[in-house]
Amino acid sequence: MVGEVAVAVPGDLATVTGGYGYDRRMVTELADLGWKIRLIDLGSDFPRPAAATRAFAAAQLAALPRQSLVVVDGLAFGTLPETAQMLRESHRMVALVHHPLALETGQSAQESAALHASEQAALRCARHVVASSATTMRILAQEFEVPPERMTVVEPGTDKPVMRARARGAEVSLLSVGAVVPRKGYDVLVAALARIADLPWSLAIIGDCTRSAVTACRLRAQIAQLGLAGRIILRGVVTADELASLYARSDLFVLPSRFEGYGMAFAEAIAHGVPVVGTRAGALAETVPAAAGVLVDADDANALAQVLRRLIEAPGERERLAAGARAVTFPSWREQGARFSRALEAIA
Repeated sequence: MVGEVAVAVPGDLATVTGGYGYDRRMVTELADLGWKIRLIDLGSDFPRPAAATRAFAAAQLAALPRQSLVVVDGLAFGTLPETAQMLRESHRMVALVHHPLALETGQSAQESAALHASEQAALRCARHVVASSATTMRILAQEFEVPPERMTVVEPGTDKPVMRARARGAEVSLLSVGAVVPRKGYDVLVAALARIADLPWSLAIIGDCTRSAVTACRLRAQIAQLGLAGRIILRGVVTADELASLYARSDLFVLPSRFEGYGMAFAEAIAHGVPVVGTRAGALAETVPAAAGVLVDADDANALAQVLRRLIEAPGERERLAAGARAVTFPSWREQGARFSRALEAIA
């Protein structure tokens, strides 16, 4: 039986990241299944909220009627342990965890430890936890002591696009999709590409360059210093149609992430029939079938360069992986929305 559910997100739901994309699609699917959705904006400076933002978020959640069913995105939930404790009995709180906050790249050990403690305390107060991958669920069980019986895995869905004919040229077209933040490993990718500058390739990086201005600035400087400015283009955020066109023109998708709670961009590339190169970080070994891509260790520019050299020089190998990608079937958003709905119905 469906009913009413509040979905609380940090900031603008239209934000272009995998996590927000997941939230948007789940809201759409739940509404299509008959759920009455109440959207709540908790504030925009998570996961490092100012005191005023914490107070605002707490007030927003406390204002909901008693026994409200509330799904709170983990980007905010993990930093609100006091609010979670205050509402644990009066509200049915569901934490939606894309990946643990303490595992974000670029934080000090002290900051990671503080986020780990905060998120663990908050998760203790949740009626239920939805994790976006089996890997994330295992991490939450082993490192955050969340009982497995209080968790449900609901992976992202994938739209099955119409396959477009690919025009192949002498130059191998590489594509990366993801916000320009330390966790995505763009510095490793540029270092690897510098090692194979003798080969014919070009790279388009699609992703928000404003999330970490320092990272974007360093990446541009690295590209210039290595003499790759004419071959690596930072395109920023593009429309869905533009991205689909880029997938159709790309020979390889490559992103050496340092951690992924699922890896929606990898699944999307595979759904478009593009072979992928990534890392064995987080859930990517689950997301990327061996028939559709190649994974290396994170932060290993040499290994990444060797794989890219092999695939750039061997079009037959790329086509074999592309055929493997075309054969992969991921669950649809409709299927995953129904799974999310069942988890909520069990709590409601």
